[in-house]
Amino acid sequence: MNCDMRKFMAAVGLAVVACGGGGDAQAAQSAAEAPAADASVPGGTGTVHEVQMVLTDAGEYRYIPDQLTIKVGDTVRWINASGGPHNVQFKPGQVPDGAEAVLNAAMANRIGPMNGQLMMAPNAVYEISFEGAPEGEYPYVCTPHEMLGMIATLTIE
Repeated sequence: MNCDMRKFMAAVGLAVVACGGGGDAQAAQSAAEAPAADASVPGGTGTVHEVQMVLTDAGEYRYIPDQLTIKVGDTVRWINASGGPHNVQFKPGQVPDGAEAVLNAAMANRIGPMNGQLMMAPNAVYEISFEGAPEGEYPYVCTPHEMLGMIATLTIE
């Protein structure tokens, strides 16, 4: 991503903070802190894990949980709980060998390599299946809120 795009995305994030983030952040935070129940993927090979994307009442942008361990073949469902727009961008050069091709194929409506679409609507969902993904650590960020600390790590075992 070029410098101008980063500045624009940072400005979008700051504008959201200045406007209060929109939505009931306390309710979203409470819901996000509750453990998500994993469910079998219908017709899939693994489990669905949920990650809440939130703006806390303290004004912090977070993925909850920000550390998640899954198995090859599982799916992760990211939910825009509050403070959007949010997305998921895996860090080029920081994912395991062979992961970039798998992620680019599995990520719908990408806005760039390993960079998922911006979710604008409250409760919008973005899912990625990790079928065939290599084991290892997958650092990721929310493009608009990376500079504000919205970072996380997915580990595949």
